[in-house]
Amino acid sequence: MKKSLLAVATLGACAGVAHAQNSVTLYGLLDEGFNINTNAGGKHLYNMSSGVLQGSRWGLRGGEDLGGGLSAIFVLENGFDVGTGKLSQGGLLFGRQAYVGLSSNYGSVTLGRQYDSAVDYVGPLEVGDQWGGYITAHPGDLDNLNNDYRVNNSIKFTSSNYNGLTFGGLYSLGGVAGETGRNQIFSLGAGYANGPLVLGAAYLNARNPSVSFFGNNTTTSTPSGVTSPVIAGYVSANTYQVIAAGGAYTFGAATFGGTYSNIKFMNLGAAFASPFAGQTATFNNGEVNFKYQLTPALLVGAAYDYTHGSEIDGNPAAQYHQGSLGIDYFLSTRTDVYIIGVYQHALGETLNTAGTGITPAVASVSNLTPSANQSQLTARVGIRAKF
Repeated sequence: MKKSLLAVATLGACAGVAHAQNSVTLYGLLDEGFNINTNAGGKHLYNMSSGVLQGSRWGLRGGEDLGGGLSAIFVLENGFDVGTGKLSQGGLLFGRQAYVGLSSNYGSVTLGRQYDSAVDYVGPLEVGDQWGGYITAHPGDLDNLNNDYRVNNSIKFTSSNYNGLTFGGLYSLGGVAGETGRNQIFSLGAGYANGPLVLGAAYLNARNPSVSFFGNNTTTSTPSGVTSPVIAGYVSANTYQVIAAGGAYTFGAATFGGTYSNIKFMNLGAAFASPFAGQTATFNNGEVNFKYQLTPALLVGAAYDYTHGSEIDGNPAAQYHQGSLGIDYFLSTRTDVYIIGVYQHALGETLNTAGTGITPAVASVSNLTPSANQSQLTARVGIRAKF
């Protein structure tokens, strides 16, 4: 009798598990193309590269219905290079995203390696997240709107959609005994979408950013490997802060948009020695962009971006002018071919990449080998396939 009751109980438990609503989705994207760079350290460069329009990736997304409107959710997302097969994000297995959490009618709470609020709420309004890819991102991706850097060890809240309004925030624990604020990162943001109008705003603050933020795209927790001459000289700061906002409005087949961001590197010399210790460097960035859907399959776009930095000990401030053009043609709902062109011109002076002195600003299209002078032109022809 006891054995029979045990068997019934076991079957009942299995039945309960079997009836739970579970789902796991495998998804991915491959982006590969041919590039021309007119000034890669003073020379022409012709090369192949992966993940320009969108980062090449594969991922697993899953959920389980726990009842009462509550669900368990997770995402594991790997970035890789199509041309070589190597891992992206400094060799991290799931360097793009890795999180687990709970979702309800009010929103979700997730834990892991995730995107900050500037990426979530303002990033989609920047041309780099639309038809331009990372080569059209703001110089050095200095405001992270193009998502060069993720946030490790983070707790994140994302609200449900309330008549077009969404909001959220993120907090990353520093993990240093006795120093609660060291290495911590926090961000807040909100977005609004109603018909043709889209708006977004966000705040991001990272302490000891050379390790906590810029240094987290590696397999070890080492100081930042940032090499872009636009921002590398400033990552010794104690605090990295971004205030960003953007908007877009659609008229028929045309969409006009723009973003503004204020970026500060506060208290230089906090992470490593700097002759500019204690100073704060400020950058202001503004972008206007336009896209037009010529046909359901053909999109064209244009954008202009301007960055203005701080004066350093009375020297002319660094400035970057950048123009972008793009064409995207969809062969199907999952496959498209595209052409992107970017021209950047630099003026003024900035900190050298070691942060130890002042040097003339050089053109540096995001994620490319910097120019040897003030100008750089790059063009790309690529193909993107999704699954």
